Amino acid sequence: MKGKVLILGGPTATGKSTTAIWLAENLPGEVINADSLLFYRHLDIGTAKPSIQDRNRVPHHLIDILDPDQEFDAYRYAQTASQVIQEVWSREKLPIVVGGTGFYMKALMEGLPPLVDKDPLLRKRLLEEEEAKPGTLHARLMEVDPEVAKGIHPRDKVRVIRALEIFHLTGRPPHQVWREKSPPLKASFLKIALHLPREELYARIDARAVEMVKKGLLEETQRILNMGYPPTIKPLQAIGYKEATLYLQGLLSKEEMIKEIQRKTRNYAKRQITWFKKEGFIWLPPQPQKILEKVEDWIEEQP
Repeated sequence: MKGKVLILGGPTATGKSTTAIWLAENLPGEVINADSLLFYRHLDIGTAKPSIQDRNRVPHHLIDILDPDQEFDAYRYAQTASQVIQEVWSREKLPIVVGGTGFYMKALMEGLPPLVDKDPLLRKRLLEEEEAKPGTLHARLMEVDPEVAKGIHPRDKVRVIRALEIFHLTGRPPHQVWREKSPPLKASFLKIALHLPREELYARIDARAVEMVKKGLLEETQRILNMGYPPTIKPLQAIGYKEATLYLQGLLSKEEMIKEIQRKTRNYAKRQITWFKKEGFIWLPPQPQKILEKVEDWIEEQP
């Protein structure tokens, strides 16, 4: 199994977690999460997180590793997941990276430059300088990093300010920072995305939204807020939790909340489908036995 990684992606509500667990039991393998919301503790219902019982069936990694207000980005994910994969290989099992956050999968497979923090006050000051004297910031960028400045239009304030922000925060020219990619994982990847007919997928999405509310999405959201976390933290801005918060604030009725969750999730699924198609994934229906046969053939074919 060493040197091989199965990437199992696809849009939300296609049964990725269930399929991954079944494959891990039969290969054998271990599941490595690539869904950005599953990193967070306390967010269970709204993320459709695999149950403790399911996670006890096979080893799972990178689930419940953060508190709701902790930061985690694709750069750190790629580093952490690479270490976990090496450990799975050492146990002579197949790493199964599963989730719907394609950007994290791409960072693992191809590497990613380190993400530099933002400084709102610095941005505000730079913008004020530019508005007072247009062209000032681009001229300054030309002094500190002509290579980057030549590739940005002088009137593109957003990119010019971001480049100067990186310079101020790191003390280094942006082009040097951007070249420091996390190394891509040296592995042979089989990229499979689960496919359902659009009508069936949307029906699943709509039914899951209703089921989440029945299981206690509102109560879960209230518990997180009662723990002292503000509704502005990143996880509570995710689909489902944001609408639940609006309901708790009296800004949506329960029917409006459910419809918004359904609508936004369908739109999210469309974006996921577009991304996985663009990245060259093999599309297969969520039929574990057929996927297992595909994976076993790939393992035998690849040296």
